[in-house]
Amino acid sequence: MLTFFAALALLLAGYLTYGGLVERVFGPDDRETPAVVRADGVDYVAMPLWKVFLIQLLNIAGTGPIFGALMGAVFGPVVFLWIVFGSILGGAVHDYCTGMISVRMGGASASEIVGKYLGRGMKQVMRVFSVVLLVLVGAVFTTSPAALIARLTPPAFGAPFWVFVILLYYLLATLLPIDKLIGKIYPVFGVVLIVMVLGIGGGILLGGYHIPELTLQNLHPDGRPVWPYLFITVACGAVSGFHATQSPMMARCLARERDGRRVFYGAMITEGVIALCWAAAGVAFYGGAGGLQAALSSLGQSGVVYDISTALLGVVGGALAVVGVVACPITSGDTAFRSARLTLSDWFRLDQSKIRNRLLLTLPLLAAGALLTQLNFDVVWRYFSWANQALAMIALWAAAVYLRRHCGRVQSLMAALPAAFMSAVCSTYILMAEEGLRLSAGIACPAGVLFALALSARFAYSGRTGNALKK
Repeated sequence: MLTFFAALALLLAGYLTYGGLVERVFGPDDRETPAVVRADGVDYVAMPLWKVFLIQLLNIAGTGPIFGALMGAVFGPVVFLWIVFGSILGGAVHDYCTGMISVRMGGASASEIVGKYLGRGMKQVMRVFSVVLLVLVGAVFTTSPAALIARLTPPAFGAPFWVFVILLYYLLATLLPIDKLIGKIYPVFGVVLIVMVLGIGGGILLGGYHIPELTLQNLHPDGRPVWPYLFITVACGAVSGFHATQSPMMARCLARERDGRRVFYGAMITEGVIALCWAAAGVAFYGGAGGLQAALSSLGQSGVVYDISTALLGVVGGALAVVGVVACPITSGDTAFRSARLTLSDWFRLDQSKIRNRLLLTLPLLAAGALLTQLNFDVVWRYFSWANQALAMIALWAAAVYLRRHCGRVQSLMAALPAAFMSAVCSTYILMAEEGLRLSAGIACPAGVLFALALSARFAYSGRTGNALKK
């Protein structure tokens, strides 16, 4: 129990201290934001701080900090360390930098940011990578809530029916001006999400459940190694490249630069709290990593969420909690497709104030997402998880170059160090994983570290020569 409270305290302290340092380094000022300069009534719409924060939180808090945290908790209490320090030193820095750089670049998407700071070649890679990742996210965040809703409704309304309903909602959310649908329903979902997290956390603490104390021992029943699997499994809730595609969306709605820390850094820390509560609930409710693994194998992620929610909060409270869990992925899935549309519009320079152009991009994206929902969820999740972290790696290197150019060499380490860490994680994983090259740990781990060191050396060298990683 002490570990859980210490982790919560560290997340709050991280926002107040390290978050303040990151803000001072970046130096937000009183210049006009893209929401004001480029207002178009569709994507560039200035909104109040509280609304932008809730939209950002719901954009990034999909099933990742819930399903990912539950799967990560199978490794044992070591997951708490990754959630806390990953959020403070990596994820929140990643989200803040991509959001604020986008503000400075007129609301540019992640691929355009990468292109400016890592070169044209990386821009093309990032464009393709971003769109593929966003469609994967849309598919993942369609099947998981559909399965959960199907558990709460009559058998006649099975998962395929709810997949269709959710995709229909995604069509509307992707096409309509951001303040007409997303801007109106997200505050309601935000309240439900907060109540759900408080209910689950309170239920564990007041229900006499035992949250294990910190140990570095790997408790995974199958013996799966912590490095690098934990850092891929728990993405949203620690470090997530998906957020790099979402922060620019809110950069187009931010009324003041000085609100950036509360929106971007603050939403990531809040997501860390969500992940922490669910990781603790999973191991406490099922009596440890082994019990949680068994439950995940027999019930699936949605079943575990339903099981915990109803047991802790009763039928009414459980339904409220499940609605919160359903809202999380749906409110990330809709903005995933919306962000994919914006990425393509930046790529092909299509004016999005015209409904015809929005339809031209949206319909193929939703069709691709619908096809992916027919695949096995676990397979899609594994590919999404790796692609997600690889995108975070690229976005962090771009942020490091920005900080070095505009803030200083020492200051750039705020992004360069987590970028190097994620480089080692991603390269090691793809060399070891079943969906990768399946090499032994003895080969993959040193190779991953060497890859990270090579990128770090390139970053240091390009700083001296002024090439900024472009070659």
